[in-house]
Amino acid sequence: MSDNPISERIDRRTLLRGAAAAGVVGIAGCSDNGGDGSDGSDGEDGSDGMDGDDGSDGSDGEDGGSNDVIRWHAGGTGGTYFPLSGEFEGIIEDNTDYPVEVSSTGASVENVGSLGNGDADFALIQNDVAYFARNGEGLDAFDGSPVENLRGVATLYPETIHVLLNPESDVSSLSDLEGMRVNTGDLGSGTQVNALQILESAAGLTTDDFDEQNTDFTQAANQLRDGDVDAAFVVGGWPVGAVEELATTTDVEILNMSDEERQAARDDASWFADDTIPGGTYEGIDEDVDTVSVQAMIATRSEYSADAVEAVTEAIFENLGELSIKTNFISVDSAQDGMSIELHEGAARYFE
Repeated sequence: MSDNPISERIDRRTLLRGAAAAGVVGIAGCSDNGGDGSDGSDGEDGSDGMDGDDGSDGSDGEDGGSNDVIRWHAGGTGGTYFPLSGEFEGIIEDNTDYPVEVSSTGASVENVGSLGNGDADFALIQNDVAYFARNGEGLDAFDGSPVENLRGVATLYPETIHVLLNPESDVSSLSDLEGMRVNTGDLGSGTQVNALQILESAAGLTTDDFDEQNTDFTQAANQLRDGDVDAAFVVGGWPVGAVEELATTTDVEILNMSDEERQAARDDASWFADDTIPGGTYEGIDEDVDTVSVQAMIATRSEYSADAVEAVTEAIFENLGELSIKTNFISVDSAQDGMSIELHEGAARYFE
């Protein structure tokens, strides 16, 4: 996949700023850290980065033992990652001996850094960002410094690209965003990655061609409502909470991408797939909206206990009936579709 033109053309200066802001600077070689005191026996908060002599690299199951809190990193509260992670938390706690602590984060790129340095045990990320991170390419945050301990657990559902528009901005194509104020998502987030990929692939636009704004989904919605931006990218499985709320309080449009725009995005980045937001998903948007999507996935770190990963994976996929979010997409049969990195041993035990 490294021969994809988009990997060479992403605006690296902007993404490097985003990676720094997201706290992933210095993740090179992070897989050598082993444990980080996260087994609770000698460093309950994991803040010292020390593994001591307690075997906390997970080789004997102590990293991720049944008395430890599972640190699960999600995303912003206005997206899909956070509420879905909350449902996973309930399922895991009801069906295993593991307590879970879900944290709101800047999502994919930040979450990769947290897994890489051992600050997180599980996280939700996008499959394209996972590929970049594991292979050390595509983004400056990972370029030449692969996150070698990143492992996959399961893919979940399509992450749909929403290009929200202020109706007064008179935008009918991606190229119309030239010279406009565009919120591309949190610095360093998967949303920003996808936005810049799509804008360059489908419209030939880089950050030199528009006024880039960077906030989370909720703030982006507020900017649209207040007329502070002309467009905002939101990536998440529909319906996205922040978009639902925005649509009930103000007039908003979602860009209907042309066949040519979608084809250009797919040609430059093979992880994109055609997607459609059904009419009626959001108030005031009655027609189907054509767009593209990536795939959301659960990831973990290689040194985390295989027994813990297997138990968590089994708990989730044996109790899918307890979910209320993305229920039409998450299944055992599709849980390896679009998996872009190698599986953790514990996940492989369950699925294989």
